[in-house]
Amino acid sequence: MGEGQEVEGLSQGQIVWSRFIRHRGAIGGLITIGLVTLSSILMMGIGPLDGLWRDQQIRSGEVLNGGRPTLTLPGVHGSEFAIGMHPFGQDSLGRDYFAQVMLGVQTSLFVALVLGVVALTIGVTVGALAGYYRGKVDMALMRVTDLVITLPVIVMGAVLGSLVAKLPLRLNAGPEVSAWIRENMPLLLAVALGCILWTGLARLVRSEFLTLREREFVDSARVAGASDFRIIVKHMLPNSVGVIVVNTTLLMSAAVTLEAALSFVGFGIQPPSISLGRLIQENQGAFSTRPWLFWWPGLFIMLIALSINFIGDGLRDAFDPRTKKIPSARAMAKAERQLLERAQTENKEVSS
Repeated sequence: MGEGQEVEGLSQGQIVWSRFIRHRGAIGGLITIGLVTLSSILMMGIGPLDGLWRDQQIRSGEVLNGGRPTLTLPGVHGSEFAIGMHPFGQDSLGRDYFAQVMLGVQTSLFVALVLGVVALTIGVTVGALAGYYRGKVDMALMRVTDLVITLPVIVMGAVLGSLVAKLPLRLNAGPEVSAWIRENMPLLLAVALGCILWTGLARLVRSEFLTLREREFVDSARVAGASDFRIIVKHMLPNSVGVIVVNTTLLMSAAVTLEAALSFVGFGIQPPSISLGRLIQENQGAFSTRPWLFWWPGLFIMLIALSINFIGDGLRDAFDPRTKKIPSARAMAKAERQLLERAQTENKEVSS
């Protein structure tokens, strides 16, 4: 069945979805990120909703068996599957490490989501205005974008993280305001980082708008008396959704690793909030004696970042039909055999 027959009668959304679900990496990433998110919510709850493991996070006690993980897998040294009281082990204070890692997962996902929304809003707004109006507006907005691009992201993130952490002192805030700022450190840090990571998306949206504004449907809408706002929102943005969605997902993946890096060097999430990067930073000294305190948060950082990256790759292939999957070596060999057999058949027919 050809491509034209396959998509005949389907809406654009159905075509994109049918291409997306055929991308194995994207489906694997979607399942992985869904399981990780569901596990963190079920175990630790969210907001006022309690989880199955929530009270373990603040409970300290005796360090059992050197704080080793009680989780065992079937077949490993003849053991059977078991979870135990502390699946990921305990830290030096006797607190359950599984609860802390699950809370860190929630923080990483929250930071990625908020950062993506902030960067999406700023990047799309700047790129759309610059690409549609061109001229002086384009010149001014792109120079601001170029200025932000020249700033080292990790350095700016460290500066912003330090400013957010010291915000109560700078504002001379009372105890209630200081407590609110400390509790909402992930939100403030995500907003601050989103304000410096929008530049790549803005340039891509600008490029799309520069192309779309010369299309016939935009001229028709302008002749029909549509306002600039309506042309941008109703006609041009829907035709740019592929570029916007794909690059926003990839930006969210980068946000996970950036937040972890900032927390690791001490400029990211601060107590009482918990993040995966801060867990690694707090337990880096135990790498040689209790490596599980280092590897568990690192594993979940990789799972989240890779899953979002695979989802972004699948969305890119789904929105851009020109993107072709590179055939495997087996598929290439099969195609070569078929071509050779066809050539031999044609030669026999010509000889006869």
